[in-house]
Amino acid sequence: MSEGLHRNVVKVVEAGRALGVVVEPQSYPQGAKTAQDAADAVGVDVGQIVKSLIFGVETDGDDLELVLAYVSGSNQLDEKKLAAAAGAKKCMRVDADAVRSSTGFPIGGVPPFGHDNPLRIFIDPDLLAYDEVWAAAGTWTDVFPIEPSLLARASGGVVTDIKRTN
Repeated sequence: MSEGLHRNVVKVVEAGRALGVVVEPQSYPQGAKTAQDAADAVGVDVGQIVKSLIFGVETDGDDLELVLAYVSGSNQLDEKKLAAAAGAKKCMRVDADAVRSSTGFPIGGVPPFGHDNPLRIFIDPDLLAYDEVWAAAGTWTDVFPIEPSLLARASGGVVTDIKRTN
């Protein structure tokens, strides 16, 4: 199955296998710059797209811990809620180099598991409203379907309210 797949996708497939998750990646060469692009490419509701967002949270002193938030494609992240969920004073964006060095994957391709370094993960409960959601499979052109409860279990994520409300 891994023949012809990008090395990052192979890494995700193997990490999934180790967790008892069958990862069946699908590639869409045009990629996606937004959750709506991904939803259109896959043919699902935008809410079924798992946005993987990495932020730095300031905990004790000036230490910055990177955390990962899985947010429904139809929602926006509330940075204050993420900071509170992580027990931090504040939350800030990090650059693409920080994302790649902590996870081993590029922005737009961060999967639910298989990261180079373990990160605390927080999950938008709206994802659990679906029978199936779609997550990145290691690149910004590869995704895979997964049951939301399995996503939470396999990633070790904490389901908590992290979406912005107006």
